Amino acid sequence: MRLVLQRVREAAVWVAEREVARIDGGLVVLAGFHANDRAESLGPMAERVARLRIFDDPRGRMSRSLEEAAGELLLVPEITLACAWSGARPSFDPAATPEHGRGLFDEFARQLGLRRLRVATGVFRAHMQVRLVNDGPVTFVIESESPPIR
Repeated sequence: MRLVLQRVREAAVWVAEREVARIDGGLVVLAGFHANDRAESLGPMAERVARLRIFDDPRGRMSRSLEEAAGELLLVPEITLACAWSGARPSFDPAATPEHGRGLFDEFARQLGLRRLRVATGVFRAHMQVRLVNDGPVTFVIESESPPIR
């Protein structure tokens, strides 16, 4: 699993000219799942996301978690994060199948919610527009223990 996390002031997901999810500040998490990712890794990854201290304290230092900052989380499925490159074209071979990916996405959203995070989600397999105002900018990439299949 590969995640791209962006600290945001606000964010929304639109599908077919309709807003389907919105947060007023917190994290946008783009999530790509590999074919060899397993549900057992989702809990630890959710815990890692929940515990990241990337929000400013009153002194302007990154020392608060999402929960401590009273932020929300917008989870967006992003298959291109699970791609490998073959020349100039992306290869989707390492990515989870749609069925496996949807199960992992839904379970990851559930695991994040178990950590007392307010979670909104994009729409799996939909063509989405993600609108956000990055705060900082602050952007991190984290990966689960299982490497992608090559």
